[in-house]
Amino acid sequence: MTPALTPEQTWFRDAGYGMMIHWGLYSILGGEWQGQIARPYSEWIQSRFAIPKATYERLAGIFHPIFFDADAWVRLARDCGMKYIVITSKHHDGFALFRSRADSFNVVDATPFHRDVIGEMAEACQKYGLKLGLYYSQDLDWHEKDGGGYTSNHLSCSGVSWDNSWDFPYEKSKNYDRCFEGKILPQMEEILTGYGKLCLIWFDVPMTLRPEQSQILYDMVKHYQPGCLINSRLGNGVYDYVSLGDNEIPETIPEGDVAFDPKDCNGFKPSPNGLYECCGTLNDTWGFSAYDQNWKSPETIFENRRHLGQLGINYLLNVGPDALGRIPAPSVSILREAQRLMENA
Repeated sequence: MTPALTPEQTWFRDAGYGMMIHWGLYSILGGEWQGQIARPYSEWIQSRFAIPKATYERLAGIFHPIFFDADAWVRLARDCGMKYIVITSKHHDGFALFRSRADSFNVVDATPFHRDVIGEMAEACQKYGLKLGLYYSQDLDWHEKDGGGYTSNHLSCSGVSWDNSWDFPYEKSKNYDRCFEGKILPQMEEILTGYGKLCLIWFDVPMTLRPEQSQILYDMVKHYQPGCLINSRLGNGVYDYVSLGDNEIPETIPEGDVAFDPKDCNGFKPSPNGLYECCGTLNDTWGFSAYDQNWKSPETIFENRRHLGQLGINYLLNVGPDALGRIPAPSVSILREAQRLMENA
């Protein structure tokens, strides 16, 4: 028997539709490096072309998205029927879109922009009645010698390696525990205490965490934000709801081992409370790419949303703003037309 849902779980089940936002320094490169194109995932470009840490850091010096408008982003999501937003507070490159005392490699301290993106998104969500969730890469961090992934480099990935093996090639000298204690936990505390009430924390790619570390993160979230939900990509079978695979649109309610894990972790089980979410892209990439014009049609997005809704699975649909802070025009057009189709259905 499925247990009774908490108010937060009930909200999540009823929300149905949300916007995911992948944005960071990789948006400056737009999917291109030294005449080569990063496919399919532009947000993996640092690893795809083994861009040295010192070189990649220089991108922060020119990150100045003068057209970023949190209100406009949130209004777009609201107008398109979305009930929540999940934005990358820190992706695998280690760059934070919030001011972090734990690491100066962040949008306020390392860029000429000097504005806390997560803070402005939190204010806009509150203003327009949407809930805010934060993506946080709890394992991979290419800015750190001890970032995770180095135990899994025998598995294929979208770059040359899961960890930063180009700057730090000696796996035996790496210790993820140092990154976990020195950066992951302090930054998690910062985002959990600095931006008001969060609806969820969206973890990703659990390659290195031990079970006790996943539990520490889970308990930390619940300590600071008891109602905040946690997706299954935290790893080691610790979660509140199940994240399906990227762009996974199941025909029926999932059964068996459905939670994403590159290591094929057998500890994952179906959602105990019937809560599922599918994260999807509008083209092929998550971060901005000037070269990926393989856009899904509004009709496809409408059908995906309708089908997932009938199954009771949330649809978290991604946009990848460019380096100036603009959501690409095709994304806006597709989302608006898909909403029109939904309203007229």
